[in-house]
Amino acid sequence: MKTISWANISSKVYFSKAANIALTLSLILSANSYSQGEFPVLKGPYMGQKTPGLVAEPFAPGVISKSGWELEGVFAPGMKEFYYTKRSADDKSSIIVGFRQENNLWKKYIEIPRRGEVSFSPDGNRMHMAKGYVDRVGDGWSELKKLGPMFNRKDWRIMRLSASAKGTYVFDDAKSDDVIRISTVKDGKRQEPINIGPEINTGKWTAHPFIAPDESYIIWDSERAGGFGGSDLYISFKQKDGSWGAAINMGDKVNTDKWDAYASVTPDGKYILFNRGIDDDGNVDIYWVDAQIIETLRTKKS
Repeated sequence: MKTISWANISSKVYFSKAANIALTLSLILSANSYSQGEFPVLKGPYMGQKTPGLVAEPFAPGVISKSGWELEGVFAPGMKEFYYTKRSADDKSSIIVGFRQENNLWKKYIEIPRRGEVSFSPDGNRMHMAKGYVDRVGDGWSELKKLGPMFNRKDWRIMRLSASAKGTYVFDDAKSDDVIRISTVKDGKRQEPINIGPEINTGKWTAHPFIAPDESYIIWDSERAGGFGGSDLYISFKQKDGSWGAAINMGDKVNTDKWDAYASVTPDGKYILFNRGIDDDGNVDIYWVDAQIIETLRTKKS
């Protein structure tokens, strides 16, 4: 069976310096610059969606998850903003679409060129996008900034960088044999990234890590022996000695024989959002599932 790999998807979503300028301009545009017409009225928590149980379901079917290419759904801390990635109208690039909840209604407020997978610092004041980031400034965002030479190496291609409340970074690298690296903060100083270890860096297409705000677990995706067929979601729990425990497949309520990847946990800790390849024609949807699965797996950790 043909599978969709993150490498095939990611190869379509890198942009030029001109796009970087467009990103800066887009970030300072007002919320009124964008039309709401393509979306129905969305009201209430979680973009107005009925929440899922312990079996993964499409997120906002027919609204966000459509027949096409929708990736990387993520809520910002505070649960008043939602972002996801889709193809642009001319199908030549990828864009990040942002919504805000105002007076209980969700309104599209921003579109920006995709410069990497969106993740947030646990305090919600920084939006990470691979090797870059923007900070909140009033009701908007700053210009795009770089993390610095420690991360902006030409021989690394970071797709997702995830941050804990302590400032620990975990990130992937599509150029260096699909490894995940970790960078901690010690005595207020950023430490050089290191390979996170074989418990996590085993298999193919190892990528898209998410670290819990309290650093108690990491979720990522990979193709491994004993999986369900395509790329599966795995979790590793931090042990008492600070090491990472054995990789645990997140099971058939989450994973399928298709491509399952790009997981993140909602800031309220209640749900896991991730992507699933639906067919061999590039149809990818956002799914979600009750995060109680994490606690169930925690009791089984080695």
